[in-house]
Amino acid sequence: MGWNSWNTFGCKVDERLIRQMADAMVASGMKEAGYEYINIDDCWHGGRDADGFIQADPKAFPSGMKALADYVHGKGLKLGIYSDAGNTTCAGRPGSRGHEYQDALTYARWGIDYVKYDWCDTKGLDPASAYTTMRDAIHRAGRPMLFSICEWGDNKPWEWAKDVGHAWRTTGDIYPCWNCEHSHGSWSSLGVLPILDKQARLRQYAGPGHWNDMDMLEVGNGMSEDEDRAHFSLWAMLASPLIAGNDLRTMSEATRRILTHRDMIAIHQDALGIQAMKWLDEGDIEVYVKPLERGEYALLLLNRGDLARDHRVDWSFHEMKDDLSGRSIDFGRERFAWRDIWSGGTGNTATAFATSIPAHGVVVLRLSPR
Repeated sequence: MGWNSWNTFGCKVDERLIRQMADAMVASGMKEAGYEYINIDDCWHGGRDADGFIQADPKAFPSGMKALADYVHGKGLKLGIYSDAGNTTCAGRPGSRGHEYQDALTYARWGIDYVKYDWCDTKGLDPASAYTTMRDAIHRAGRPMLFSICEWGDNKPWEWAKDVGHAWRTTGDIYPCWNCEHSHGSWSSLGVLPILDKQARLRQYAGPGHWNDMDMLEVGNGMSEDEDRAHFSLWAMLASPLIAGNDLRTMSEATRRILTHRDMIAIHQDALGIQAMKWLDEGDIEVYVKPLERGEYALLLLNRGDLARDHRVDWSFHEMKDDLSGRSIDFGRERFAWRDIWSGGTGNTATAFATSIPAHGVVVLRLSPR
């Protein structure tokens, strides 16, 4: 859980901004809610010195990265940084190709805690080998760093990256819209639903310490409140990293409430680390279920459509069986109490559950054995 500069600021990053975001993460209650990483994305780079060691841009980061890391650590937070497996980053700054061990050592000396590693300008490279090289370099540097593989899912990293990185991107970049594709010519950014749909059949690869990454959050970046709530809930249910991408200094109270929603974060942070599965598909209405500790479950009802929908779950009609977790429910024999995570409503599975789901919205229940 953390924050990243790219979605809102792109290349317009400097040390003043990063310090302000660390301050805002504490003041907003996000740190208390579990967020810990302040991540600088592309464009922090200066050149390399005569020995090949990367330098921070002296104009944007005049105090240096070590001083910035010390400031962030002083807030009880961690600092992340960005590089690329190729010769240049996606914004044309120096990449790490041929300098992996130097860069990892530099990051360790600066006090970096998180490395996002991109995949631009990588002609001729094998992704598994390139990411393994940087993994080994980080290990050699001697400082624990979360290693985030940003390869966009093009080479199925879920099949080879479990022992390489802590998380791997499963799609291209996100865009702040519900159901759209935003073309950039040779590639496209995707909205919430297209990214969600690309997660089919990937849950078997995720678990504690190795996560499917659906890209950073767009909460507070222009979608409706219902869409933001659904976006946040889906990412939490599917155990994707929760990396905010908005301006923490100026976010609305509605955005702050979504990002710091303790009950939804508790579902995301459940120690079992099981990614939710799509349990029921009824066209515009989909139901996802996530097994939790102590025999509990989280249940999310998604309305993909453009109109609000009344929906009824007749518990006794459905049986839930999850081969991945080995968990199952026969609602005809077992009873659960439920609590609506967002509205606070309560009830139990002895009677059918009837609700209205907003357009582009969700209802999330937490089920506890009775």
